[in-house]
Amino acid sequence: MVSPALQLQATALQRLTAATLEQRLQDAGIILTFGGEPTYVPIDPVGPEWSVTADGPTKLSYARALATELQQRVWPGSTLLLCPGKRYDGEVNPRWTLRLIADLQGQPLVSWPSRQDRPPLSAAAALGVLESIGSDLDCRLKPLPLRDPLQSDRQVWAAPLCHDEANGWSAAAWPLEESMRELSGAPGPAGLRLPLQHFPEGVLQQVLTLERDDSGWSLFLPPVAREPLEMLLEAIAKASQHCAPPDLSGVLPLDGQGHWQVLGLTADPGVLEVNLPVCGSWEEYALWLQVLEEAGEAVGLRSWKQGLHRREGTGGGNHLLWGGPTLEDNPFFPRPTWLVGILRYWQHHPSLAYLFCGDSVGPASQAPRPDEGSASWLDLTLAHAVLSELGSGDQRVPISETLRHLHADKSGNTHRSEISLDKFWNPAWMAGCQGLLEFRAIESMPDHRWSSAVALLWRSLAVLLLEPNRRPKALQPFGATLHDRQLLPSQLWEDLMAVLGDLAAAGLPQEEAIFRAIWTWRFPQLLQWQDGEASLEIRRALEPWPLLCDTPVEGGSTSRFIDSSLRRFEVITNPAFRERHTLLLKGRPLPLPAAGEVDPLGVRYRQERLYPCLHPVLAPDVPLQLDLLTTGSHPAVLQSWVLHSDAEGFIASPPGALAPGHQAQPWQGAWPEATTVDLRLP
Repeated sequence: MVSPALQLQATALQRLTAATLEQRLQDAGIILTFGGEPTYVPIDPVGPEWSVTADGPTKLSYARALATELQQRVWPGSTLLLCPGKRYDGEVNPRWTLRLIADLQGQPLVSWPSRQDRPPLSAAAALGVLESIGSDLDCRLKPLPLRDPLQSDRQVWAAPLCHDEANGWSAAAWPLEESMRELSGAPGPAGLRLPLQHFPEGVLQQVLTLERDDSGWSLFLPPVAREPLEMLLEAIAKASQHCAPPDLSGVLPLDGQGHWQVLGLTADPGVLEVNLPVCGSWEEYALWLQVLEEAGEAVGLRSWKQGLHRREGTGGGNHLLWGGPTLEDNPFFPRPTWLVGILRYWQHHPSLAYLFCGDSVGPASQAPRPDEGSASWLDLTLAHAVLSELGSGDQRVPISETLRHLHADKSGNTHRSEISLDKFWNPAWMAGCQGLLEFRAIESMPDHRWSSAVALLWRSLAVLLLEPNRRPKALQPFGATLHDRQLLPSQLWEDLMAVLGDLAAAGLPQEEAIFRAIWTWRFPQLLQWQDGEASLEIRRALEPWPLLCDTPVEGGSTSRFIDSSLRRFEVITNPAFRERHTLLLKGRPLPLPAAGEVDPLGVRYRQERLYPCLHPVLAPDVPLQLDLLTTGSHPAVLQSWVLHSDAEGFIASPPGALAPGHQAQPWQGAWPEATTVDLRLP
């Protein structure tokens, strides 16, 4: 819950649609929750942690600044905990996550003393704080002093502190020889660097660790369950009343029954990822995005990067998650036919996969559609048919076991999927049983209202598809047209208009102007020309980049790159233009549709020669010269433009003489009816 004092920026139409959604969900007895993973970068994102690596020297500082700002704006007095995260191959240390924790009303779990006008913890008082914590928990702690090889003036004490349901709190001694009383040399909190290989046998490895120096003090909390953790936090807050409160780190326990609200700030490659608290409505989700944009701006973070000529997404995504308040109230477990309807509808509408994502699309992207992944068409069809026949009981296991092997990229990675079931019901890993659907084909955007509009669209479609007669009966066989035609801006807009039409007919209208703004930003204009009624427009289009084979990289491992050298744009002309004009590209005609036709035209070209890449012998196609010709028996060049990169667009140049190839065969695609022509072909 966000403070009711904060006012959401939303239109009257959005508020009306949102209210209608909640009423229909309530009438259906469904609680559909939202989760989100927006990503942020600094105003000046310098350093590898803001391009390729997960962590670096500045990221944690930005995360702490954003957490502090959110505490002040949304959850005053909330508990801030630094948690160790996953460790990935090729990374020396586990990633970290800062977690802000409050109760369900956004109130503090405990009453922390103010940091203002309070002295830091002194060396003389440190053992007294540990003694006070133990006394409050009715057990006497036995601190063991340890040395820090990375900072000789830092004082560290480790106090075994255990909790179990049968006996409550207990403390143990840690008899350790003086020569072994040293932390490991790895960076990070002392609680992660303890010499646990010498811990007493038969004692739970639960240790409260205190470290201090002149700059402040911190506590690493032992891994305990939710209720004892709250007791421990109360004891820490009480013991630190006469000094500034400590920085806290440790492992956050699972809150399966939803007693807390948790917001996470996570180190992710190139970005700072925010894991939003579970939101019960669209308004709550949209308000969080608004607060994050305002708080981020206050500390120098934002949801976009400044490109050469335009604002671009962070590259880290803005994933949206659906679920329920608890596993017992999960809306999908007993409704497999609803879920199948959702999956089929998304497959029918490429705009939902391609319009709101980043530049990398298709099979090698982070969010391939099911018909671009590892599954065969037959297996997808069979899976939907089988799930449609299931009853209304708890079907979480058959849903997961049927779909999670099909919603994966071509390598079998279940996380890389447009609609990922990685966190639905997968007991193979700790976070795999949360009952969540994750929509990954959503990019960060430069305006929180745009992201909120996409979230409202998603929630509206979930409600629309509660009605069985609005669900597709089968998958749509796009075949080769999916990557040939459906990646063009005009076709994606046409498809989105069909989606918005479905919603409007169901009494769930959306703000079309916002989506038009997103479309315009997503597909920037490369050229605009008009003469009377005749008009020519060229916009950047999407191009699926191919995945390459394993390539050796520094460190002795291998990596799989994508060949991002290919680009595509769409040429949009009206009948008046085609009656009077033709276009030459690099001296050869472009196959514009006939005057009365409306077929789109895409152009694929090679921007650069990378290494590694496909077809290294083929040279780049740029610069591209585009000539505008008059029609008739004596054509002449009226205007010329040159494209060096799609970042700059077509730049006007003096018209030259008519190229000798103007009567040559027009550029062609991979097959006669292809919508996209390919400049690599002869």
